[in-house]
Formats: sequence, C-alpha cells, structure tokens
Amino acid sequence: MDEDFDEMLNIMERVFRDFEAAVPRPELVRFSYGSVFRFREKGIHQALIQKLARVQSALRAAHLLLKHGYIQEQGVLHRVIDETNEDILFLVYAITNDRVTELHERYLAAFWEEEFNDAGDALSSEQKREMIPRKKIRAYIAKLEGAPVDPSRGVELGRTISKTYSGYVHGASPHIMDTYGGFPPRFHTQGMLGTPRIDEHTRDLWNYMYRGFLSHIFVAKAFGAAQHVEFLIKKKEQFEANVGKEYYSAG
Repeated sequence: MDEDFDEMLNIMERVFRDFEAAVPRPELVRFSYGSVFRFREKGIHQALIQKLARVQSALRAAHLLLKHGYIQEQGVLHRVIDETNEDILFLVYAITNDRVTELHERYLAAFWEEEFNDAGDALSSEQKREMIPRKKIRAYIAKLEGAPVDPSRGVELGRTISKTYSGYVHGASPHIMDTYGGFPPRFHTQGMLGTPRIDEHTRDLWNYMYRGFLSHIFVAKAFGAAQHVEFLIKKKEQFEANVGKEYYSAG
C-alpha cells in the first residue's frame, strides 16, 4: 500500500497546485503585531484551497506517524481529516448542487474571522468565533446527497465515526489500552511497530487517503476543471483496483 500512498499524495499535490494557481494569491497584510499573508477575496474557492492544504498536510503527517508506529497520534489526525473532508463537501455542494445558504454564510464568516484584535493582544481580543454545529454540516451533506436512507442515519454514521476517533483526541481508556501488550505486557510509548496494530491502521490510512483523494475530485468540480475531474476519476479507479474495492462513483 505504501506505493499507493506515495502516488496518491503526489497526484493530490500536482492538482492542488493547479487549483491554487486558479485564484489570486494571498497578499501580505500588515497588522499592528506584524505582517501575515491573507486572501483579499474571501469566497468559497479560497476557503476550499485552504481546506485542501489542510487535508494534504494531515494525510502526510498521518503517513509519517504510521511509518514510525505512532498509531494513537495517527488516530488524532484521522479525526481532523474527517471533519476537513466534511467541510470541503459542504462548501463544494454550495457550488455544484445547491446555492450559498445562510448556513454557508455563517460558516464562512466564522472561517475568515481573525483570531486577535488589531493590537494582537489575546487577553483583550473580543474574537468570539461561532462554531457551526457539526451535526448541521452533516445534515446538509446528507440532504444534498439524497441517499435512499433517512438523512438522519447519515448524520448518525458521521457522528459515530467522529465519536470513535474522539477517543484518540481526548485519551479515552479503551484507546490508550490499545498501546498495552507484548511479552511481558507493557505500555508502548515509543510507537507500535512490529505489532498487529500496524496492519489495522495501515488499512485505515488507505481509507483516509482515498477519501482525501475524493475531496480533490469534488474541488475539481467546484473549479469547473473537467480535465482534472476525468484524470482523477481514472486514477481513483486504479487505486480501487489495486486493493480489489470499489467504494464510490465520484463521476
């Protein structure tokens, strides 16, 4: 699977650079506390570029952690990737399947809000970023996908997956106990290389690489990049054939 991981990441990087070049570059903006890069236009396409960057970086980090046996930390990143992929689909659907709704406007307002006030003082900052409930984003996606099942079941599935990985984030006992074993039994604090957990999390990472790849297809559609969509779908089918699976038709 390692060769597939490397190829997936290389392809995602290549198409991402094309998407990145399709919007005006961020500009250097001066604040009282220093200069930082910011997009002048604050639209969905600019948000999608940043979310894709987040997915790619997290996937590469998860791959690196797996190589060194740090599967607990890999699980934390899987939770991050899950939510970022949901955000991407949520934003893409506003362009490809629906319109920009009030929920999208609230989400984007929170997304673009600066962390600190002009003085850059965390203590006096009045930033109160609205957190759009994850269940609302999942409900929107389920509704737009028009699944033959009750959309609430799709929401519940997303919630269940998120809850499972939250155990890695918050350090639940069952998840921590996955690091215990061996002869003699002990806690593995320097990774889990050489244990059955590596095979399990390698298969799991394949699913996350695949879903990150799908996010690039969805974004290609949002950018109207038909040639990219065609190319990515063909590569997706190749990756599915490599592991004998066919998950989803993104066409």
